[in-house]
Amino acid sequence: MSSTTTKTPPRPDGNSLSHGLKQRHLSMIALGGVIGAGLFVGSGAGIAAAGPSIVLAYTLSGLLVMLVMRMLGEMSAAYPSSGSFSAHAERAFGPWAGFTAGWGFWVLLCTAVGLEGIGAAQIASDWLPGTPEWAWVALFMAVFCGANLAAVRNFGEFEFWFAALKVGAISLFLLLGVLAIAGVLPGADAPGTTHLGELMPHGGEGLVIGLLASVFAYGGLETVTIAAAESENPVKGVAMAVRTAMWRIALFYIGSMAVIVTLVPWDSPAVVEKGPYVAALDSLGIPGAAQLMNVVVFVALLSAMNANIYGASRIAYSLVERGQGPKALGRVSGGVPRRAVLASSAFGFGCVLLSYWRPDDVFSWLLNMIGAVILVVWIFIAASQLRLRRRMEREEPEKLVVRMWLFPGLTVVALAGMAAVFWLMAREPDTRVQLYSTGAMTLALAGAGYLRQRRRARA
Repeated sequence: MSSTTTKTPPRPDGNSLSHGLKQRHLSMIALGGVIGAGLFVGSGAGIAAAGPSIVLAYTLSGLLVMLVMRMLGEMSAAYPSSGSFSAHAERAFGPWAGFTAGWGFWVLLCTAVGLEGIGAAQIASDWLPGTPEWAWVALFMAVFCGANLAAVRNFGEFEFWFAALKVGAISLFLLLGVLAIAGVLPGADAPGTTHLGELMPHGGEGLVIGLLASVFAYGGLETVTIAAAESENPVKGVAMAVRTAMWRIALFYIGSMAVIVTLVPWDSPAVVEKGPYVAALDSLGIPGAAQLMNVVVFVALLSAMNANIYGASRIAYSLVERGQGPKALGRVSGGVPRRAVLASSAFGFGCVLLSYWRPDDVFSWLLNMIGAVILVVWIFIAASQLRLRRRMEREEPEKLVVRMWLFPGLTVVALAGMAAVFWLMAREPDTRVQLYSTGAMTLALAGAGYLRQRRRARA
């Protein structure tokens, strides 16, 4: 049954989300969303496995992400919604699809909030030895939960300044790196190509590991299409964010990987132990590089916490608004779905408690379960766009403000790329468990969503 024939339930209290995000907020969220904690924290292992071919890995996965963002942008500009891809999946395939994509992503975001809180707390405890990590996590959760409860512009302001710092830091890193490579940075010798050596020192297997690491580092780009629904001009905001995605990905991700493997030997222990950015800055003889990058990573983790609490609450609100969740979570006051914010924060803090109480079974099971959710979401995005584009061309061509390139060819190419990533995950022992665990959760959600859809159709 198509969602176009399903009546949308009224909002629980007749109120709607505010439009408190300004264009400057949305522009900086789009920029900062590209520079996630995964880039700073997780790229070291990818470099150690792939060597110089990590640049190729980030290029391939970056091209896939560009296609996904273009497809998502096409649908979000036509139908702005805080449910983003979940609402589009429902429109394309029915309520079961929106239910599956939405609640799966909600679990991913809430769990990520806990993981990012733990990471930030570890850094804070290093700065102030003797302070308990759980207290730092509780403080961070309280601050960002409170900011998201107050008004959407608070989320926007936090993200604006967080993003400004991240963009400034990585831009400075790229500038210093390029100057050093060119041989014009005082006190630094131009490395030339001495550190590049063999492109794939560990062969194809190393490239595969680097490719999988790079795919998951791009997670978080979807937040801008969720936030656009609460901006002053949703259509313009989405269109601008999507159209600049290509150069942002090329500059921040691919560019920084190229600088790092040129400045530092890929097999240097410091790449993993200190982190690739710290290792690169140390090679330039910049004093205090480790603490400087720790501050940037700390900010990136806090930014991700803030963004994920926001994104989780809006996804939950949209699901409830469409009759696919507990009505209590859909209550809006002051333009904010406060109960959804509280529920999302509580789930995230619950994940933190699990990491202390049951680190070896329950928490590790939860981590495996969310391991490939982002790929499931991307498949829903591509499949929805493939179906909705023809419908829009027939019924509402004026809504096609953003158009997918070379449709339907590149949409099919993107789907094939996602299938290839799934296949690669199935081949690797470390990612196979994640793939199967995520698959089990997705099937369970799809089954529950389908049964719910059938019951509502009979009612």
